Amino acid sequence: MLASAYAFWGRLPPATRIGGGVLIALAAGAFATLDPEPAAAQRERVVPADTRHVGLRVLPREVLEAARAPAPVAPALTLIPRPAPPIVPPGERVPKPRAVRGLYVNGWVAGSASRMARLLELADTTEINAFVVDIKDATGFVGYRTSVPFARDVGADAEPRIGDIQSLLARLKRHGIYPIARVVVFKDPIVAAARPELAIQDSVGRPWVDQHGDIWVDAFNREVWDYHVELAREAVELGFSEIQWDYVRFPDAPWKYLQRAVHPARADRTKADAIAEFLAYARDALADLDVPITADVFGLTTSVVGDLGIGQEWLRMQTEVDVLLPMIYPSHYRPGTYGFANPNGNPYGVMKRALEGALSRARGVRGAASVRPWIQDFTLGAPSYEPAHVRAQIQAAYDLGVEEWVLWNPGARYTAEALVGRSGREPDWEIPDEQPSGEATGDGEDGTH
Repeated sequence: MLASAYAFWGRLPPATRIGGGVLIALAAGAFATLDPEPAAAQRERVVPADTRHVGLRVLPREVLEAARAPAPVAPALTLIPRPAPPIVPPGERVPKPRAVRGLYVNGWVAGSASRMARLLELADTTEINAFVVDIKDATGFVGYRTSVPFARDVGADAEPRIGDIQSLLARLKRHGIYPIARVVVFKDPIVAAARPELAIQDSVGRPWVDQHGDIWVDAFNREVWDYHVELAREAVELGFSEIQWDYVRFPDAPWKYLQRAVHPARADRTKADAIAEFLAYARDALADLDVPITADVFGLTTSVVGDLGIGQEWLRMQTEVDVLLPMIYPSHYRPGTYGFANPNGNPYGVMKRALEGALSRARGVRGAASVRPWIQDFTLGAPSYEPAHVRAQIQAAYDLGVEEWVLWNPGARYTAEALVGRSGREPDWEIPDEQPSGEATGDGEDGTH
């Protein structure tokens, strides 16, 4: 057997077992080395990753046969640390604009030169001045080749969407775009599969699965917190000017699923405790970076009492971050919410009522977060969303004195006609006006991310 081997083009994919001195499969992106380790210890080790996202390298039969033979000394995997990129000094980050007017950019779009060119043209010709870029999305994958050891250990960088994160940030800076790093936190199937002890557990003794077949990490667990804090720190050191936590919540699942969920690290805390404590912990851990820390929340958090069963309680969260971003998507509210028979048909009214609730909760609260709503720029159900529907939401925010907002379209395809152009003239669209149905007949339901 070889005492050591080096793979200069790759790392082990998930769930690849290392045995008998043979490196069985490799995927692009890092260095791997095999070093001696006692066979008994080596047999217990599994290197997690996701074989859907890697290419397997088939070895000759004689090598595989040799791998099956007993060996007094078996090799162990050691990942050679990836050199950390140069740290961008605080003075070289893009400063926060007076009012953020942003749009969401998923990782695949951020990694596409042509798609980014179109979005930058949109920003250059309209009021858009900020991009919210996926650094870690709801698949659990980190969007670029990270140097965070935990991410590499679990295979979270096995499918990078952005080939050169530093070049992307330099490009945004040239266009004067304020870069915001979106970090999905507790919906993380990569970590939950690689480190099942960090996942929410089922009462029968295995990782819990929600109604969509997804597994989540335990939001009470400090090791999970530390991982995301390290990703956020790296993002700022790369040149991002703001951190935005998403999926900073517990699963929103039916009771028949939730009644089986067990949180090993709970220690008598409530879900609202966990979310508020994570935000406070992350704020303190990142304080030396001097960047805004923000969080996405369900739209209904602005008006309901309690935590919606997911740990998001506005009154507790608003003192732990700089900005809260409620996802006030009219298409996600039940008929009757705020008195509208079809909330999706009254984007102005839904946005205005939801923001009124948020603003009222901040009055008199020292250190309360500012409000920056997510704006629906997509169609889900009737009516089909046109420029007037998008602009109506923005106008509702302005009418309440809320000057910041971010557009959401999951495919990053935005409605330019809804935005102020180079002329500086406001779009003159008639606001869709569905009259209230009378008494409200439901609590509403929302939340996309």
